[in-house]
Amino acid sequence: MDGYVNKEGNERTDKEEIFSKAVRAGKRTYFFDVKATRKNDYYLTVTESKKRFGQDGKHYFEKHKIFLYKEDFDKFADGLEEVVSFIRTKQAEENNETIGETKATNDYTNVEFEDLVSQ
Repeated sequence: MDGYVNKEGNERTDKEEIFSKAVRAGKRTYFFDVKATRKNDYYLTVTESKKRFGQDGKHYFEKHKIFLYKEDFDKFADGLEEVVSFIRTKQAEENNETIGETKATNDYTNVEFEDLVSQ
């Protein structure tokens, strides 16, 4: 795909990254990438990357990506904030209820995305 000249006079290719932030979280890495369309409209891609091993023992990265456009930013942020708040509140309530009933533990399970989808 040929490049084009943006408003600043610089040549760019379609979907050029404007800003990028990597967040490492355990076995996963999340990439937040701001990109621009040919009309210089910004949008966000969120990519989850996990290191996997094939049957041959070689590693590869499994990636899942979503695209978020500016007209959806507020609704997405509101939804994310509501869900995170719900989880934190519920977890706090459940932890307070069970602390007196059972001993606290530092053992955690690793929940895979596939486990959540199959429910």
